[in-house]
Amino acid sequence: MFKKMFKIINKIIIIFLISLSFSNVFADEKLINELKKGEKIVFIRHAIAPGSGDPENFNIKNCGTQRNLNYQGIEQSKKIGLFFSKNNIPIDLVLSSEWCRCKDTAKLAFKSFKTFNALNSFFSSRFQKNKENQVRDLIKYLKNWGGKNNLILVTHYVVILEMLNKPVSSGEIVITDKKLNVLGTINKY
Repeated sequence: MFKKMFKIINKIIIIFLISLSFSNVFADEKLINELKKGEKIVFIRHAIAPGSGDPENFNIKNCGTQRNLNYQGIEQSKKIGLFFSKNNIPIDLVLSSEWCRCKDTAKLAFKSFKTFNALNSFFSSRFQKNKENQVRDLIKYLKNWGGKNNLILVTHYVVILEMLNKPVSSGEIVITDKKLNVLGTINKY
């Protein structure tokens, strides 16, 4: 009796795992097709940079004073770039926070990027005073963006949470339409 139930439970688990795998592949394919159409805004949280917040001696012009990508973050950034190139996803522009962990993610993933201070972190108390102006500037920029391909924004947890009310992991990709409606996320890197 026990062996028979064990076999049935095993089969149910295997079927569940297979169906879960197919649903993730289907969801990714749907998002890839949306990205291929263009005119999407893609928020990417910087890749893995161990720690939280910014060190007390943080200097925006000195990467040595900042949290930086570790080996996993470097590899994660490369995989993000590979995802976009492998799937022939058209990109108009890549914008990055001025923080080194974001610039490094953008450079390793996409090679070419520009910095945009509206994407900077406002997590630390030192930068919280910038939040209102940054959010206003980012909303204004996005409303005026008229690209036909996709706009990539490499930024921080707090910026994505504020703009989309969506918590994200390091390296997570959030795809939105031009009205910032979340179409889906990709977080397999």
